[in-house]
Amino acid sequence: MNWIVSFLTVGLAAALFFPAGSAGDAAASFGKTSTGMEVKLYFLRNKHGLEAAVTNFGATLVSLKTPDRHGKLADIVLGYDSVTGYEKGKAYFGGTIGRYGNRIAGGKFTLDGITYHLATNNGANHLHGGIQGFNKVIWQARPLSSQSLELTYTSKDGEEGYPGTLDVKVTYTLTDNDELRIDYEAALAPGKDTIVNLTNHSYFNLTGNPQNTILDHKLTLNASRFTPIDSGFIPTGELRPVSGTPFDFTTAAAIGARINQTDQQLKMGIGYDHNFVIDRANRKGLVKAAEVFEPSSGRVMDVYTTEPGIQFYSGNFLDGTEKGKGGQSYCHRSALCLETQHFPDSPNQPAFPSTTLKSGHRYTSTTVYGFSVR
Repeated sequence: MNWIVSFLTVGLAAALFFPAGSAGDAAASFGKTSTGMEVKLYFLRNKHGLEAAVTNFGATLVSLKTPDRHGKLADIVLGYDSVTGYEKGKAYFGGTIGRYGNRIAGGKFTLDGITYHLATNNGANHLHGGIQGFNKVIWQARPLSSQSLELTYTSKDGEEGYPGTLDVKVTYTLTDNDELRIDYEAALAPGKDTIVNLTNHSYFNLTGNPQNTILDHKLTLNASRFTPIDSGFIPTGELRPVSGTPFDFTTAAAIGARINQTDQQLKMGIGYDHNFVIDRANRKGLVKAAEVFEPSSGRVMDVYTTEPGIQFYSGNFLDGTEKGKGGQSYCHRSALCLETQHFPDSPNQPAFPSTTLKSGHRYTSTTVYGFSVR
């Protein structure tokens, strides 16, 4: 019952903020942080009725409602009911990840002859920007329309150990093509070079009910290679062909079909938690990286990106201890992540695409999640 009340409350709030012809400045209180800072929740809606809710805490996607094959809307992302969950939570639900998404070995890298030391918040390694990454700070929000929200944040020189002052902008847009588009921009102040690798860490369950697992979701990845990992989830440097392995999603396969096979990389990742190398064939700009089809609801999610890689994570560390929307327990493999990115540990892997941003230069990246039904 609490789950129903929670979702009705959010749905009612969205309806109240979206009278016909309203501007896109719909917002509601999302609670206060432990330091007393007020946080807002912003609502977006396209002409077909798709709805998204984004908070300025962590530039986080809180809710995303899409229809099933019968036209019934349901929230397909995991999250919390207020800022308190996002402040205390450790799963990065829906957050904007930076300065560097994924892992950096040993929490250090060398740039321009200087070795920089970062927080080691994942065993011996640095993960997702550190102890207080971009997903744990308050951003400035500016609604652009009823379908688009801009969020900005300034990461100062030395924050979490990273060099250079970085002005970051993330724009969420619900397009009339039934897409959630995320545009990332960053401008580095003159003085020091830095590294940048931004992504979004949404957890998807296309059934619309996170009490179901994602093992029956059918996944296609436009990737004929992946980057194997060691016991610390750090890439070995190899670009290994997926052919003949449980990592071959070049044609659609159920996520659960091979996840329990005897395979050293599945053992290392405790399931799928690997970066896949997108087959670009020298194409620049947006290319299709992935497709997910959920048979019971008919929902389809296509992922397009300008990035060279995509991290497929099968929710292996969800164990029921995270209490989400309406007090629900998020259990083992109740959601999947498809994080578009440069490769993990790129600053320490010269053969990987570079994540260096030069002093005075700009960074741009775009990822699009498109929704349809079958």
